[in-house]
Amino acid sequence: MQTLIASILIFSIMVFVHEFGHFIAARLNGVRVLELAIGIGPKLVSRRKGDIIYSLRLLPLGGFCRMLGESPDEINEPGNLMEKSPLRRASIMAAGSCMNLLLALVIFFVIFYFLVGVQQLESTVIGSVLPGTPAEKAGLQDGDEIALINGEAVNKWEEVVRAIEKHPGEEISLLVRRNGLIKEFTLVAEASPESGKGKIGIAPLVLKYQFLKSLGSSFKYFGMIIGSFKDVLTGKAPLDVIGPVGMVITIGTVARTGIVNLLWLTALINISLGLVNLLPFPALDGGRLLFVLIEILRGRPIDPEKEGMVHFIGFALLLLLILLVTYNDLLRWDILPGR
Repeated sequence: MQTLIASILIFSIMVFVHEFGHFIAARLNGVRVLELAIGIGPKLVSRRKGDIIYSLRLLPLGGFCRMLGESPDEINEPGNLMEKSPLRRASIMAAGSCMNLLLALVIFFVIFYFLVGVQQLESTVIGSVLPGTPAEKAGLQDGDEIALINGEAVNKWEEVVRAIEKHPGEEISLLVRRNGLIKEFTLVAEASPESGKGKIGIAPLVLKYQFLKSLGSSFKYFGMIIGSFKDVLTGKAPLDVIGPVGMVITIGTVARTGIVNLLWLTALINISLGLVNLLPFPALDGGRLLFVLIEILRGRPIDPEKEGMVHFIGFALLLLLILLVTYNDLLRWDILPGR
């Protein structure tokens, strides 16, 4: 039940934010919205407010923002999508993905600002001493501020790390400030099994409610994830695709490990949705953006019926891909009956 609730919640938030982006951009550009739907399939609840129908549908695996002008027989009505300039239409089509990417940034900020904090790397204050390590055995404590290592001054955590890493298996001396007093400690740095570099078992100070640092860390991790997608597209990293079944299983597994990990996953899924939707494939927002670009280059729009047929074929191929990926999920997690 926890898996189902977490999955429905994440899918619903992700879809709502995406479609709400299209909705807001359409309204700002004077395009009439006919229906804003969360979910696909039969309607569970619907309500008309003004000219717009707001609906909640059975399956929380998608949604749509239905705008006037998306059907060829509506292009002569006032307020339709196709009467707007190509750049305005492009902004409406890109808004959904932009909102998903923005949501991911907001989630990262919430994690760093409220939940896990940000490492204070410009300081040499020890945030935590790991049990059973040389630092604990020597008597170092949380809150100690390292001033000297082997007689050399250190002012940032990076300098602390570098000074310790240079002496694996060797004795080092630390001069620290504790409650206004100066204390000296001597200990032997361990050699890391992975890198062979020295370590003593200390971690930097971590503080919550640091606005600018939390914002900076959010953009840093956001950029790292965008870079990993770039590596996949260029073939530098392998592509591992999971479908709805795999995503539900992953969400359920992560949900049991705590709210922070679940928020991390939610941010990652939103980045994935945002970027995948911008790929120039028919039926995706990126495919529609591609047609706008072609229109700009050729100086006139493509026949709406031909474009609609291309998107219909693309949608059919997407459904086929989803079925294949779902089948692969069932095999991967050994869910198919009789196996």
